Amino acid sequence: MEHALSAPSSAWGCSPSLYEEVITDFCQTKFTLDMADLDRGLWCSWADTLQPYGELTNCTFIIALRMDCFWPNQVVDRFFIHIHQKYFHDCALTGRLIHDPPISILGPFVAVPVLVTLLVTALVVWRSKRSEGVL
Repeated sequence: MEHALSAPSSAWGCSPSLYEEVITDFCQTKFTLDMADLDRGLWCSWADTLQPYGELTNCTFIIALRMDCFWPNQVVDRFFIHIHQKYFHDCALTGRLIHDPPISILGPFVAVPVLVTLLVTALVVWRSKRSEGVL
């Protein structure tokens, strides 16, 4: 008779508490070291934090796969909320907000429809005055 502990991990499924412990011990520890190597003034720079953040995301995903956990899940959500509260709470949203394009791009998209509208209006008025005299 086979002992229950010798069963494959997929028979047990995901253990959320163990998964949380592993991603905290392994993924968060590496991310903490990566962020310590980065000047604190650059923590809000997406260009500078993209690699460590991407590695953190991949780490949580790979561990989820190996532990037969779904990804993303509530543990991952709480984990990343904690990461954001710890490292990115002072970051402004300005770098991520949508901005208007420069006037050199926006100008023609505004000017052309306005000019076409004025031209068509002038053409209709001119045409209506011309046809009154013909009848």
